[in-house]
Amino acid sequence: MTSTEMTNGFDETIDTSFHPGLRGDVLVILGHGVTGNKDRPLLVAIAEGLSDRGWPCLRISYSGNGESGGRFEDSNITKEIGDLSSVIDNVPPETKVVYIGHSMGGAVGVLSAAQDPRIVLLVTIAGLAHTADFVKREFGDVVPGEGCMWDEPEHPLSQAYVDDLTSLGDTLTAAASVTQPWLLIHGTADDVVPFQDGLDAYEKANSVKQWLAVPGAGHSFDETTYPLLIDTINVWLTQHLG
Repeated sequence: MTSTEMTNGFDETIDTSFHPGLRGDVLVILGHGVTGNKDRPLLVAIAEGLSDRGWPCLRISYSGNGESGGRFEDSNITKEIGDLSSVIDNVPPETKVVYIGHSMGGAVGVLSAAQDPRIVLLVTIAGLAHTADFVKREFGDVVPGEGCMWDEPEHPLSQAYVDDLTSLGDTLTAAASVTQPWLLIHGTADDVVPFQDGLDAYEKANSVKQWLAVPGAGHSFDETTYPLLIDTINVWLTQHLG
């Protein structure tokens, strides 16, 4: 597979970057968190590291983010589940799809994997589990339609986002329904998505699972911790995909 123009169900372009690898029967898709995009250093580092180890990787920017089409104000977990499904629609059916999601992209992965068997392996990094608590904690003092996320003018807080994450409540019911092997990674010093979110998801998971706590790591990790993440994910993929 090479980078090709992809669209979601709203005919909005999904921006992608492809990293080739020797394993032609596998595609690793990487999704970002809220206010992020495919070019966040964490995703680039993981994609480059896995590609060097033979795993083809596709970084995506969800609609309304980065260079993808659509409005940021329309972005939320439910819409991004649709975006991911549309991306997978472009993958040949004989190709094994692995999804790696960071932060809110992790929530997208859990909810998607619970209902989409085309995903054969799941990795969440600093995965958001308590979605309603997150909105209240991070944006409870912001008026939707008037204020912005973390005072970033390019990321206005919309009522659609607040309503979607609030109505979802959490991803724990979906976590219990995930049947795919699942690797969960979380930094102990995460100040955006609490470490407890990762622990709660791990506790609920009923599939083959592995937990990696990274001491002192923050929400987006850094160059000192990227090698550990890459090596752990590589071993996980090799273990389950051969």
